[in-house]
Amino acid sequence: MNKIIEESISKLKSKNFTDPTLDIRVLLNQCSNVKKELFLSTFEEKNINLKKFNNYLSRRLKHEPISKIIKKKSFWKYDFYVDSNVLDPRPETEFIIEESIRLFVKKKLKINVLDIGTGSGCLSICIAKEFKNSKIRAIDISNKAIKVAKKNIKIHNCKNQIKCKIQEIHQIKDTYDLIVSNPPYLSKKDFQNMETNIKKFEPKNAFLGGEDGLKFYRIFAKKLPNLMKKNSFLILEIGELQFLPCLEIFQNSGLTFIRKIKDFQKKDRILVFSKL
Repeated sequence: MNKIIEESISKLKSKNFTDPTLDIRVLLNQCSNVKKELFLSTFEEKNINLKKFNNYLSRRLKHEPISKIIKKKSFWKYDFYVDSNVLDPRPETEFIIEESIRLFVKKKLKINVLDIGTGSGCLSICIAKEFKNSKIRAIDISNKAIKVAKKNIKIHNCKNQIKCKIQEIHQIKDTYDLIVSNPPYLSKKDFQNMETNIKKFEPKNAFLGGEDGLKFYRIFAKKLPNLMKKNSFLILEIGELQFLPCLEIFQNSGLTFIRKIKDFQKKDRILVFSKL
């Protein structure tokens, strides 16, 4: 087994992977019939599905993300099913959950939430877990993304709290205490400059926000104030250089800017608005 591990790590090193040892450990654990997580020194060949492992390794050597290979990505406190039809949840998006908790300190409150562009459903599910009395509408324009979201909602036992469907903003008539969204916000130029590996394995529509990346914020500024109750909140993820353009877009929306939140790299990442 040691020889297989060493050769596999060496193959990844030759392709300049950042952490080949960790990659191999994760892949081997996914191919092991031992239920507990193992370290490289404790794997035994008899417990490994080598055909499955070789397939996974071959895919990784083509730079397919680990998450897409094992169909799992951690976010907040949970693991989510992911595939090529949805964007992988990113750590910076967790700030939306943190801000929701800050705004609604009393977790027993009955809050109505709208999650726009739900993708994997990770935001809706995390909010449902934090606010047990919440009712959430999770929408997306991608049928394939909705299927993934529904799968995750079932896995995390949130069907009673979350209603998930294909829907566009103009079709919604209800009003909400909280609206959250991590919309596509890359410009065409930024998308073209992205790493090929990311573009290859994640859905294009989850990245592209029109010519300048601000398409969806313009739609939000026009449509969302009418979907917000009095004293409600809107929490949006933005691109690192979009703070001032977004402020200008929302200037005449009737919403009040509350604050911006920086991500782990100290880049502007989250905007919070309120309808007073």
